[in-house]
Amino acid sequence: MERIDVTDGFSIHDHRRKLKLLKDSGDTRILEHRGGISCPACGETFDRLFVTEQSTTSFETPPDRPFCLARTDEKLLLITH
Repeated sequence: MERIDVTDGFSIHDHRRKLKLLKDSGDTRILEHRGGISCPACGETFDRLFVTEQSTTSFETPPDRPFCLARTDEKLLLITH
């Protein structure tokens, strides 16, 4: 399985066939994993991907499952497993 490479940044367009956009509020996106790529942090499969370009963000409730973080120069990725 191909691991998401964040060395030179991250673009959802590079993985659009493997991710389904669930929510887009401009600077923040939530995507569902359809298969074929793995977590950039641990290499394991994942369920959802949260991507933000904001410098800060907060969550009303924490994820109820394990998660990983990956950072590029422009984006923060939170990956739930």
